[in-house]
Amino acid sequence: MTTLVIGNKNYSSWSLRPWLLLREFGIAFEERRLALDTDEFRAAIGALSPSGRVPVLHHEGRVIWDSLAICEYANEVWLDGRGWPTDPSARAMARCAASEMHSGFMALREQLPMNCDRQPNAYRWTASGQADIDRVQALWSDLRSRFGAGGDFLCGGFGIVDAIFAPVAIRFRGYGVECSPVAAAYCDALYGLKGMQEWLAAGRGEPQRLAKYEALR
Repeated sequence: MTTLVIGNKNYSSWSLRPWLLLREFGIAFEERRLALDTDEFRAAIGALSPSGRVPVLHHEGRVIWDSLAICEYANEVWLDGRGWPTDPSARAMARCAASEMHSGFMALREQLPMNCDRQPNAYRWTASGQADIDRVQALWSDLRSRFGAGGDFLCGGFGIVDAIFAPVAIRFRGYGVECSPVAAAYCDALYGLKGMQEWLAAGRGEPQRLAKYEALR
């Protein structure tokens, strides 16, 4: 059995990444959702995740935590390497971009937290948030111009690097970020994914609302 433990679809950007990768590549799994900041989460997470966080994947007795580690595991076990581009240069750059997103962009994370149900309003971020936004769009433009000729995603076809950046598209749309034509088209491609639409609909339909995410209005 393969089980992916996730948090709220409305807010959990880390959970979206491996969930979207598995869904788009047709990998069967059971989903277990734990609502963030609840007694249920606190009571269950210790037995499910060594880090005490989501997402976490359970497969054949193995426990894999951290979103990027889960994506890499899926790439090895189910995708036969298809999660990354076949071209060595594109693969190296995709890994660099995914790792930079995974470990950085703290202002973007803090000032524009993912909220699937959010609509743009007068709220605006600081210069540090804008610097992160600019850097993300520069990364997207570079990858698209160099390696994106084969499709609508960063290196042509959908892969791990796109799953890693999927929550950023939700952030950009939810906060009304001004996007370059390249960035806007890339966000359109991510929103066009069946899995992305499924996640967004479920997130918007969740009854739980957390003040720390909803206050930025």
